[in-house]
Amino acid sequence: MIRALVCSLALLLPLAAQTPPAPAAAAPTLAPTPAPMAKPRVQILTSYGPVVVELEPELAPKTVANFLQYVQDGHYKGTIFHRVIEGFMIQGGGLLENLEEKPTRAPILNEAPQSARGGLKNTRGTIAMARTSAPHSSMAQFYINVMDNPRLDNRDLTDEGYGYCVFGRVISGMDAVDKIAKVKTEWRRGMGDVPQFAVRIKDAVLLPPQP
Repeated sequence: MIRALVCSLALLLPLAAQTPPAPAAAAPTLAPTPAPMAKPRVQILTSYGPVVVELEPELAPKTVANFLQYVQDGHYKGTIFHRVIEGFMIQGGGLLENLEEKPTRAPILNEAPQSARGGLKNTRGTIAMARTSAPHSSMAQFYINVMDNPRLDNRDLTDEGYGYCVFGRVISGMDAVDKIAKVKTEWRRGMGDVPQFAVRIKDAVLLPPQP
């Protein structure tokens, strides 16, 4: 009797081993990682050739939005680079050829502290907002650094140390910037470093996103 029971159990074991395992739980479906947003690019058409700048909206959102609004409004068309200092920077975007200032919107917040923390410094080829001695006085005028200018970077929150907000960089056309930086300048209508012959900004246009 015992022998028969053992044999019966032995016959049952292979059947149990052949029982298919329970299906494994399905792995959770992960949402695809979104593609990074393309950085806006603006082509500044100058009388010395085109200059393309790539902007950094994540590091200087208000500054980039302000600049793009002026671009879309056609503000820069017909302005000039009115202040040119070789070995320093070229500044423009606010004055007409007769040195009259174009109307602008209200000044914007100076985002130099956060843009500097994000790694945007006044290095060669970067674009930044021009302003008066008041930290939060930037409107439409901008400048492009033709060399590293660390003294323009944010150091602290005092008027002297607030710095100038960098919001992008030149990605093509730096040769045109260098040519502009070498033009002869003069004193005119109470202003120094004015090019003897107008360096025109024919237009500034937002380029389509790169694929």
